[in-house]
Amino acid sequence: MLLSLVLHMYSMRCVLPAAVLLGTAPTYVLAWGAWRLLSAFLPSHLYQAVDDRLYCVYQSMVLFFFENYTGVQILLYGDLPKNKENIIYLANHQSTVDWIIADILAIRQNALGHVRYVLKDGLKWLPLYGCYFSQHGGVYVKRSAKFDEKEMRKKLQRYMDAQTPMYLVIFPEGTRYNPELTKVISASQTFAAKEGLAVLKHVLTPRIKATHVAFDSLKSYLDAIYDVTVAFEGTVDGKGQRKEAPSMAEFLCKECPKIHIHIDRIDRKDVPEEQACMRRWLHERFEIKDKLLIEFYDSLDPERRNKFPGESVNSKLSLKKTLPSFLILSGLTAGMLMTEAGRKLYVKTWIYGTLIGCLWVSIKA
Repeated sequence: MLLSLVLHMYSMRCVLPAAVLLGTAPTYVLAWGAWRLLSAFLPSHLYQAVDDRLYCVYQSMVLFFFENYTGVQILLYGDLPKNKENIIYLANHQSTVDWIIADILAIRQNALGHVRYVLKDGLKWLPLYGCYFSQHGGVYVKRSAKFDEKEMRKKLQRYMDAQTPMYLVIFPEGTRYNPELTKVISASQTFAAKEGLAVLKHVLTPRIKATHVAFDSLKSYLDAIYDVTVAFEGTVDGKGQRKEAPSMAEFLCKECPKIHIHIDRIDRKDVPEEQACMRRWLHERFEIKDKLLIEFYDSLDPERRNKFPGESVNSKLSLKKTLPSFLILSGLTAGMLMTEAGRKLYVKTWIYGTLIGCLWVSIKA
Protein backbone atom coordinates (compact mmCIF):
# COMPACT_ATOMS: atom_id res chain seq x y z
CA MET A 1 0.00 0.00 0.00
CA LEU A 2 2.73 2.43 1.04
CA LEU A 3 4.84 1.40 -1.95
CA SER A 4 1.89 2.02 -4.28
CA LEU A 5 1.42 5.47 -2.78
CA VAL A 6 5.10 6.27 -3.21
CA LEU A 7 5.06 5.09 -6.83
CA HIS A 8 1.92 7.12 -7.51
CA MET A 9 3.45 10.28 -6.03
CA TYR A 10 6.63 9.63 -8.02
CA SER A 11 4.65 9.50 -11.25
CA MET A 12 2.83 12.74 -10.36
CA ARG A 13 5.97 14.89 -10.16
CA CYS A 14 5.03 16.75 -13.32
CA VAL A 15 1.64 17.85 -11.93
CA LEU A 16 2.95 20.80 -9.88
CA PRO A 17 5.04 22.30 -12.72
CA ALA A 18 2.23 21.78 -15.24
CA ALA A 19 -0.31 23.36 -12.89
CA VAL A 20 1.87 26.42 -12.31
CA LEU A 21 2.89 26.84 -15.96
CA LEU A 22 -0.70 26.61 -17.20
CA GLY A 23 -2.21 28.28 -14.16
CA THR A 24 -0.14 31.45 -14.52
CA ALA A 25 -1.02 31.85 -18.23
CA PRO A 26 -4.07 34.12 -17.61
CA THR A 27 -2.01 36.31 -15.27
CA TYR A 28 0.68 36.70 -17.89
CA VAL A 29 -1.79 37.39 -20.70
CA LEU A 30 -3.57 40.02 -18.59
CA ALA A 31 -0.26 41.79 -17.92
CA TRP A 32 0.69 41.62 -21.59
CA GLY A 33 -2.79 42.72 -22.74
CA ALA A 34 -2.70 45.75 -20.44
CA TRP A 35 0.67 46.76 -21.86
CA ARG A 36 -0.56 46.16 -25.43
CA LEU A 37 -3.41 48.61 -24.88
CA LEU A 38 -1.26 51.19 -23.08
CA SER A 39 1.37 51.09 -25.83
CA ALA A 40 -1.10 51.37 -28.72
CA PHE A 41 0.00 54.92 -29.52
CA LEU A 42 3.67 54.49 -28.60
CA PRO A 43 6.52 53.63 -30.98
CA SER A 44 6.55 49.92 -31.85
CA HIS A 45 10.11 49.46 -30.61
CA LEU A 46 9.03 50.58 -27.12
CA TYR A 47 6.19 48.06 -27.09
CA GLN A 48 8.58 45.35 -28.27
CA ALA A 49 11.19 46.14 -25.60
CA VAL A 50 8.69 45.77 -22.76
CA ASP A 51 7.09 42.72 -24.38
CA ASP A 52 10.51 41.08 -24.61
CA ARG A 53 11.02 41.78 -20.92
CA LEU A 54 7.65 40.27 -20.02
CA TYR A 55 8.41 37.23 -22.16
CA CYS A 56 11.75 36.86 -20.38
CA VAL A 57 9.96 36.79 -17.03
CA TYR A 58 7.57 34.04 -18.12
CA GLN A 59 10.22 31.91 -19.82
CA SER A 60 12.52 32.27 -16.81
CA MET A 61 9.76 30.64 -14.77
CA VAL A 62 9.54 27.89 -17.40
CA LEU A 63 13.27 27.28 -16.99
CA PHE A 64 12.90 27.22 -13.20
CA PHE A 65 10.97 24.00 -13.66
CA PHE A 66 12.77 22.55 -16.67
CA GLU A 67 16.25 23.12 -15.23
CA ASN A 68 16.25 23.87 -11.51
CA TYR A 69 13.30 21.67 -10.53
CA THR A 70 14.31 18.67 -12.65
CA GLY A 71 17.99 19.01 -11.82
CA VAL A 72 18.89 18.06 -15.40
CA GLN A 73 22.56 18.40 -16.28
CA ILE A 74 23.24 20.64 -19.30
CA LEU A 75 26.41 19.78 -21.22
CA LEU A 76 27.47 22.31 -23.85
CA TYR A 77 29.86 21.56 -26.71
CA GLY A 78 31.22 23.88 -29.37
CA ASP A 79 31.05 27.66 -29.49
CA LEU A 80 28.18 29.46 -27.78
CA PRO A 81 29.02 33.19 -27.62
CA LYS A 82 28.51 34.88 -24.25
CA ASN A 83 26.95 37.97 -25.77
CA LYS A 84 23.55 38.18 -27.47
CA GLU A 85 23.41 38.35 -31.26
CA ASN A 86 20.80 38.52 -34.00
CA ILE A 87 20.68 34.92 -35.16
CA ILE A 88 18.74 32.12 -36.79
CA TYR A 89 18.77 28.97 -34.66
CA LEU A 90 18.61 25.70 -36.64
CA ALA A 91 18.20 22.46 -34.69
CA ASN A 92 17.19 18.84 -35.01
CA HIS A 93 13.65 18.18 -33.77
CA GLN A 94 12.75 15.12 -31.70
CA SER A 95 10.67 16.27 -28.72
CA THR A 96 8.34 18.99 -27.46
CA VAL A 97 11.20 19.82 -25.09
CA ASP A 98 13.16 21.14 -28.08
CA TRP A 99 11.35 24.50 -27.68
CA ILE A 100 12.85 24.73 -24.19
CA ILE A 101 16.37 23.96 -25.44
CA ALA A 102 16.35 27.26 -27.33
CA ASP A 103 15.47 29.00 -24.05
CA ILE A 104 18.26 27.13 -22.27
CA LEU A 105 20.82 28.58 -24.66
CA ALA A 106 19.26 32.04 -24.95
CA ILE A 107 19.20 32.70 -21.20
CA ARG A 108 22.94 32.01 -21.08
CA GLN A 109 23.39 34.88 -23.55
CA ASN A 110 20.91 37.22 -21.81
CA ALA A 111 18.73 36.92 -24.93
CA LEU A 112 15.76 35.00 -23.52
CA GLY A 113 13.22 37.71 -24.31
CA HIS A 114 14.33 37.77 -27.95
CA VAL A 115 13.44 34.15 -28.72
CA ARG A 116 10.86 33.90 -31.51
CA TYR A 117 9.72 30.79 -33.35
CA VAL A 118 8.76 29.63 -36.80
CA LEU A 119 5.77 27.46 -35.88
CA LYS A 120 3.42 24.97 -37.51
CA ASP A 121 0.25 26.74 -38.53
CA GLY A 122 -1.98 24.53 -36.37
CA LEU A 123 -0.35 25.82 -33.18
CA LYS A 124 -1.97 29.23 -33.65
CA TRP A 125 -5.17 27.75 -32.17
CA LEU A 126 -3.55 27.06 -28.78
CA PRO A 127 -5.62 28.70 -26.01
CA LEU A 128 -4.07 32.08 -25.03
CA TYR A 129 -0.60 31.15 -26.28
CA GLY A 130 -1.46 30.84 -29.99
CA CYS A 131 -2.28 34.50 -30.49
CA TYR A 132 0.43 35.70 -28.13
CA PHE A 133 3.27 33.87 -29.90
CA SER A 134 2.32 35.68 -33.10
CA GLN A 135 2.26 39.03 -31.29
CA HIS A 136 5.67 38.33 -29.77
CA GLY A 137 7.21 37.80 -33.20
CA GLY A 138 6.49 34.18 -34.01
CA VAL A 139 5.74 33.21 -37.60
CA TYR A 140 3.13 30.56 -38.38
CA VAL A 141 3.80 28.63 -41.58
CA LYS A 142 1.96 25.99 -43.58
CA ARG A 143 3.68 23.12 -45.29
CA SER A 144 4.48 22.51 -48.96
CA ALA A 145 2.24 24.24 -51.51
CA LYS A 146 0.33 26.17 -48.84
CA PHE A 147 3.48 27.88 -47.56
CA ASP A 148 2.92 31.67 -47.68
CA GLU A 149 6.35 33.07 -48.49
CA LYS A 150 5.08 36.61 -49.04
CA GLU A 151 3.45 36.83 -45.61
CA MET A 152 6.55 35.48 -43.85
CA ARG A 153 8.81 37.97 -45.64
CA LYS A 154 6.43 40.80 -44.80
CA LYS A 155 6.42 39.98 -41.10
CA LEU A 156 10.18 39.53 -40.85
CA GLN A 157 10.76 42.77 -42.76
CA ARG A 158 8.54 44.60 -40.28
CA TYR A 159 10.58 43.32 -37.35
CA MET A 160 13.83 44.15 -39.08
CA ASP A 161 12.66 47.69 -39.86
CA ALA A 162 11.80 48.14 -36.17
CA GLN A 163 15.28 46.88 -35.19
CA THR A 164 13.68 44.06 -33.19
CA PRO A 165 16.31 41.76 -31.60
CA MET A 166 16.06 38.41 -33.33
CA TYR A 167 16.69 34.91 -31.95
CA LEU A 168 14.63 33.07 -34.58
CA VAL A 169 14.18 29.36 -33.90
CA ILE A 170 13.56 27.02 -36.86
CA PHE A 171 13.32 23.22 -36.96
CA PRO A 172 13.97 22.48 -40.65
CA GLU A 173 12.82 18.85 -40.44
CA GLY A 174 9.26 20.14 -40.17
CA THR A 175 8.18 17.39 -37.77
CA ARG A 176 9.66 15.47 -34.87
CA TYR A 177 12.02 12.54 -35.44
CA ASN A 178 10.61 9.49 -33.66
CA PRO A 179 12.48 6.18 -34.15
CA GLU A 180 9.19 4.31 -33.65
CA LEU A 181 7.61 6.03 -36.69
CA THR A 182 9.46 3.97 -39.26
CA LYS A 183 7.20 5.02 -42.16
CA VAL A 184 8.05 8.70 -41.64
CA ILE A 185 11.76 7.95 -41.49
CA SER A 186 11.59 5.68 -44.54
CA ALA A 187 9.71 8.31 -46.56
CA SER A 188 12.31 10.93 -45.59
CA GLN A 189 15.18 8.66 -46.59
CA THR A 190 13.49 7.70 -49.88
CA PHE A 191 13.01 11.37 -50.73
CA ALA A 192 16.68 12.13 -50.00
CA ALA A 193 17.85 9.25 -52.20
CA LYS A 194 15.53 10.34 -55.01
CA GLU A 195 16.93 13.89 -54.86
CA GLY A 196 20.53 12.67 -54.87
CA LEU A 197 21.10 13.71 -51.26
CA ALA A 198 22.83 11.74 -48.51
CA VAL A 199 20.45 9.42 -46.63
CA LEU A 200 20.31 10.32 -42.94
CA LYS A 201 19.81 7.94 -40.02
CA HIS A 202 19.14 9.93 -36.83
CA VAL A 203 17.52 13.04 -38.36
CA LEU A 204 14.96 13.64 -41.10
CA THR A 205 15.73 15.27 -44.43
CA PRO A 206 15.52 19.05 -43.81
CA ARG A 207 13.09 21.29 -45.69
CA ILE A 208 14.51 24.47 -47.15
CA LYS A 209 11.63 26.93 -47.60
CA ALA A 210 11.30 28.55 -44.15
CA THR A 211 15.06 28.59 -43.58
CA HIS A 212 15.77 30.23 -46.95
CA VAL A 213 13.01 32.84 -46.60
CA ALA A 214 14.14 33.70 -43.07
CA PHE A 215 17.79 34.05 -44.05
CA ASP A 216 17.07 35.91 -47.28
CA SER A 217 14.79 38.36 -45.44
CA LEU A 218 17.12 38.96 -42.50
CA LYS A 219 20.59 38.48 -44.01
CA SER A 220 21.62 42.15 -43.70
CA TYR A 221 20.45 42.15 -40.07
CA LEU A 222 21.85 38.84 -38.84
CA ASP A 223 25.17 38.18 -37.16
CA ALA A 224 25.20 34.41 -37.52
CA ILE A 225 23.37 31.12 -37.73
CA TYR A 226 23.57 28.74 -34.77
CA ASP A 227 23.58 25.11 -35.92
CA VAL A 228 22.42 23.24 -32.81
CA THR A 229 22.42 19.46 -32.34
CA VAL A 230 20.64 18.03 -29.29
CA ALA A 231 20.75 14.56 -27.73
CA PHE A 232 18.86 13.43 -24.62
CA GLU A 233 20.74 10.93 -22.50
CA GLY A 234 18.80 7.85 -21.46
CA THR A 235 16.99 7.38 -24.77
CA VAL A 236 18.50 4.01 -25.65
CA ASP A 237 16.80 0.71 -24.76
CA GLY A 238 18.39 -2.46 -23.38
CA LYS A 239 19.17 -3.66 -26.90
CA GLY A 240 21.06 -0.49 -27.74
CA GLN A 241 18.30 0.88 -29.96
CA ARG A 242 17.32 4.52 -29.87
CA LYS A 243 13.99 5.24 -28.15
CA GLU A 244 11.57 8.14 -28.48
CA ALA A 245 12.85 11.34 -26.83
CA PRO A 246 11.11 12.42 -23.60
CA SER A 247 7.93 14.47 -23.81
CA MET A 248 7.51 17.59 -21.68
CA ALA A 249 5.59 15.59 -19.06
CA GLU A 250 8.25 12.87 -18.92
CA PHE A 251 10.98 15.47 -18.75
CA LEU A 252 9.29 17.22 -15.81
CA CYS A 253 9.08 13.82 -14.11
CA LYS A 254 12.89 13.92 -14.10
CA GLU A 255 13.29 11.08 -16.60
CA CYS A 256 16.17 12.73 -18.46
CA PRO A 257 19.42 13.02 -16.46
CA LYS A 258 21.46 14.93 -19.06
CA ILE A 259 21.01 17.00 -22.21
CA HIS A 260 23.93 17.22 -24.60
CA ILE A 261 23.90 20.35 -26.81
CA HIS A 262 26.40 20.92 -29.60
CA ILE A 263 26.59 24.45 -31.05
CA ASP A 264 28.29 25.51 -34.28
CA ARG A 265 28.29 29.27 -34.82
CA ILE A 266 28.32 30.00 -38.56
CA ASP A 267 29.02 33.55 -39.62
CA ARG A 268 26.42 35.12 -41.88
CA LYS A 269 28.90 35.60 -44.76
CA ASP A 270 29.61 31.84 -44.83
CA VAL A 271 26.00 30.92 -45.66
CA PRO A 272 25.06 30.65 -49.37
CA GLU A 273 22.23 32.96 -50.44
CA GLU A 274 20.83 31.28 -53.55
CA GLN A 275 18.09 28.77 -52.66
CA ALA A 276 19.53 25.76 -54.52
CA CYS A 277 22.95 26.30 -52.95
CA MET A 278 21.42 26.84 -49.53
CA ARG A 279 19.42 23.64 -49.89
CA ARG A 280 22.65 21.70 -50.44
CA TRP A 281 24.34 23.58 -47.59
CA LEU A 282 21.47 22.85 -45.18
CA HIS A 283 21.54 19.17 -46.02
CA GLU A 284 25.28 19.10 -45.44
CA ARG A 285 24.71 20.68 -42.02
CA PHE A 286 22.25 17.88 -41.25
CA GLU A 287 24.81 15.33 -42.41
CA ILE A 288 27.12 16.75 -39.74
CA LYS A 289 24.31 16.47 -37.17
CA ASP A 290 23.71 12.87 -38.22
CA LYS A 291 27.38 11.98 -37.75
CA LEU A 292 27.36 13.56 -34.29
CA LEU A 293 24.26 11.56 -33.34
CA ILE A 294 25.65 8.32 -34.81
CA GLU A 295 28.69 8.84 -32.59
CA PHE A 296 26.40 9.54 -29.61
CA TYR A 297 24.05 6.57 -30.06
CA ASP A 298 25.90 3.97 -32.14
CA SER A 299 29.65 4.25 -31.47
CA LEU A 300 31.28 0.83 -31.16
CA ASP A 301 33.49 2.26 -28.42
CA PRO A 302 31.43 2.47 -25.17
CA GLU A 303 33.67 5.31 -24.00
CA ARG A 304 32.57 7.47 -26.95
CA ARG A 305 28.85 6.79 -26.56
CA ASN A 306 26.45 9.17 -24.77
CA LYS A 307 28.56 12.21 -25.58
CA PHE A 308 29.57 14.35 -28.53
CA PRO A 309 33.19 14.61 -29.69
CA GLY A 310 35.27 17.32 -28.02
CA GLU A 311 35.26 18.96 -24.64
CA SER A 312 31.99 19.71 -22.87
CA VAL A 313 31.09 22.34 -20.29
CA ASN A 314 28.68 21.48 -17.49
CA SER A 315 26.52 24.62 -17.51
CA LYS A 316 24.40 25.14 -14.39
CA LEU A 317 21.67 27.80 -14.32
CA SER A 318 21.58 29.94 -11.18
CA LEU A 319 18.33 30.16 -9.22
CA LYS A 320 18.84 33.92 -9.21
CA LYS A 321 17.82 33.95 -12.89
CA THR A 322 14.66 31.88 -12.50
CA LEU A 323 13.28 31.87 -8.95
CA PRO A 324 12.18 35.54 -8.87
CA SER A 325 10.01 35.01 -11.98
CA PHE A 326 8.42 31.92 -10.43
CA LEU A 327 7.66 33.80 -7.21
CA ILE A 328 6.26 36.87 -9.01
CA LEU A 329 3.95 35.04 -11.41
CA SER A 330 2.77 32.38 -8.97
CA GLY A 331 2.27 35.06 -6.27
CA LEU A 332 0.20 37.28 -8.57
CA THR A 333 -1.89 34.30 -9.68
CA ALA A 334 -2.48 33.13 -6.11
CA GLY A 335 -3.48 36.66 -5.11
CA MET A 336 -5.97 36.84 -7.98
CA LEU A 337 -7.53 33.51 -7.02
CA MET A 338 -8.01 34.52 -3.39
CA THR A 339 -10.83 36.93 -4.18
CA GLU A 340 -14.16 36.31 -5.90
CA ALA A 341 -13.62 39.16 -8.35
CA GLY A 342 -10.15 37.83 -9.12
CA ARG A 343 -11.45 34.32 -9.75
CA LYS A 344 -14.10 35.66 -12.14
CA LEU A 345 -11.47 37.68 -14.00
CA TYR A 346 -9.22 34.61 -14.13
CA VAL A 347 -11.93 32.40 -15.67
CA LYS A 348 -13.04 35.12 -18.10
CA THR A 349 -9.45 35.55 -19.24
CA TRP A 350 -9.20 31.86 -20.08
CA ILE A 351 -12.53 31.90 -21.94
CA TYR A 352 -12.61 35.28 -23.65
CA GLY A 353 -8.85 35.48 -24.11
CA THR A 354 -8.95 32.19 -26.00
CA LEU A 355 -11.95 33.23 -28.12
CA ILE A 356 -10.51 36.65 -28.97
CA GLY A 357 -7.12 35.09 -29.74
CA CYS A 358 -8.66 32.52 -32.08
CA LEU A 359 -10.70 35.25 -33.78
CA TRP A 360 -7.58 37.38 -34.21
CA VAL A 361 -5.44 34.63 -35.76
CA SER A 362 -8.32 33.52 -38.04
CA ILE A 363 -8.63 37.10 -39.36
CA LYS A 364 -4.88 37.32 -39.85
CA ALA A 365 -4.68 33.89 -41.51
